[in-house]
Amino acid sequence: MGEHRAARYRLMRRHIFPKRYADTVARLRVFLGFAMVAAFAYFSHPDARSLAAGLPVSLGGLALRAWAAGHLRKNQQLAVAGPYAFTRNPLYLGTFLTALGFALAARSVWLAALFSAVFLLVYLPAIELEEQHLSEILPGYNGYAARVPLIFPRWPETFGAQRFSLAQYRKNREYEALLGWVAGAAWLIVRASFGF
Repeated sequence: MGEHRAARYRLMRRHIFPKRYADTVARLRVFLGFAMVAAFAYFSHPDARSLAAGLPVSLGGLALRAWAAGHLRKNQQLAVAGPYAFTRNPLYLGTFLTALGFALAARSVWLAALFSAVFLLVYLPAIELEEQHLSEILPGYNGYAARVPLIFPRWPETFGAQRFSLAQYRKNREYEALLGWVAGAAWLIVRASFGF
């Protein structure tokens, strides 16, 4: 038991955001999501070249999210297979890549800066809160956290045996991210086509 507490303490010491701040920004995530959609709609000035460069990056982020969703059984089982063998947070990494790809497609430095700031100041604190929660409810999480990087992927020691599950993808409602991506891509294509 003492070893588990020590591992949990080490996990908590790595956190850089005060819990009060993390709780506050967690409550603002939905509002910030709407604000980011509005900023995306306003600051987008795509052209054919920016679409060709950015949409594949964004689609790659979306594919990473889909792969992760097919392995994730939230609050029930420690996910260590698929993309979770490479990074503890493939959903967040996929979100970041999707947003940066959209910023590139939109031809907007402002959107790239905004998405990066939101990731650093809102999503990283959310990750820290989730890590505290997961270390309490999922046996083996602290050992997993010691082996697998937080965000930036690293080649894993082991890949895990769990296979991708389309049923789990649907249960996690990841198709909503796909619908959002289609709407964002359509907005950019229409805006580039008609120049408004």
